[in-house]
Amino acid sequence: MNYLVISPYYPQNFQQFSIELAKKGITVLGIGQEPYEQLDAPLKDALTEYFRVEDMENWEEVKRAVAFLFYKHGPIDRIESHNEYWLELDAALREQFHVFGAKPRDLQKTKYKSKMKKLFQKAGVPVVPGAVVKTPKDIDKAVKTIGLPLIAKPDNGVGAAATFKLETAVDVEQFKQEWDQETIYFFEKFVTSSEICTFDGLVDKEGKIVFSTTFDYAYTPLDLMLHKMDNSYYVLKEMDPKLRQYGEAIVKEFSMKERFFHIEFFREGDDYIAIEYNNRPAGGFTIDVYNYAHSIDLYRGYAAIVVGEDFPVSDFEPLYCLATSRRANSHYAYSEEDLLAKYHDQFKVKKIMPAAFAELQGDFLYMLTTPNREEMGQMIQDFSLRNS
Repeated sequence: MNYLVISPYYPQNFQQFSIELAKKGITVLGIGQEPYEQLDAPLKDALTEYFRVEDMENWEEVKRAVAFLFYKHGPIDRIESHNEYWLELDAALREQFHVFGAKPRDLQKTKYKSKMKKLFQKAGVPVVPGAVVKTPKDIDKAVKTIGLPLIAKPDNGVGAAATFKLETAVDVEQFKQEWDQETIYFFEKFVTSSEICTFDGLVDKEGKIVFSTTFDYAYTPLDLMLHKMDNSYYVLKEMDPKLRQYGEAIVKEFSMKERFFHIEFFREGDDYIAIEYNNRPAGGFTIDVYNYAHSIDLYRGYAAIVVGEDFPVSDFEPLYCLATSRRANSHYAYSEEDLLAKYHDQFKVKKIMPAAFAELQGDFLYMLTTPNREEMGQMIQDFSLRNS
């Protein structure tokens, strides 16, 4: 089997996908912008060949690179990056070279919030009212039919980028003035719940869920963006059956194959409201957080399903796993040294956040496990407490 990895060097933790695929006897090929000398030694060892291009955004250059690898190594069976930024490139290359996996038409339902909402409804999962906004008249209509407050997001967008909360008529007018009228927006009724949770996992080649988990955000992505808070989220030991029911119904409706998924929900009382389906793993180092919580190796598990093996199941009872960040220029009540001494037995790893995530999420990320929810709450407090 020939497996082509798009951008195998970045993000660094995703290098482990290439390493585990190679261990399964797969021929792993790579295309990226980084010089070969920059690649880490384990990644070099995993790659049968690495083709450096000058510009990954240059479709013709990347296409020629794939054609060369195809000619030299034979038919390519998989093309994947697992990276939000390259999902469309991955899909376009699969279509061009007739490779298994999501094609551009399949991404339409995961790119546009308006199309996601229709599939959530089809799956029988609660949503809030929403409307596509292409003109100023559409704004007035949405305000009238849905009512304020509203959340305005690009219909084709990622996370909280370019997101606005419209609470008053003044906010609406300001949005009209600043809007370029080229970006199509999706307006939704503002949900007062500050609890956001996920249904995340992996499906095999048949679309069957082989792994699933859930985590809670301590703060919403919008709050992180607006208030520069420290990012904290935690994988839960157990999943609410209702959340699992909704998540499984959505995964079935989106009908993806051999992919990770990351679905976000608002928790409202004892029910949930679907927000967004992401056709990839959760960002940053979240796969590592799943691994610590469930005592598994998702990099190895993914490689197993690619070669048609059963997904390896862990015999260990899950733990809470907290991922909590800190900012280099903030002044905290407790030093890192003190906290790592206090939570010596619970501490797993410290990661330096890539520049792309640092501004929103913080500069350093700490992962800790515990069987006790109260202790996890204390960890969040201790790591985030600032000097007054």
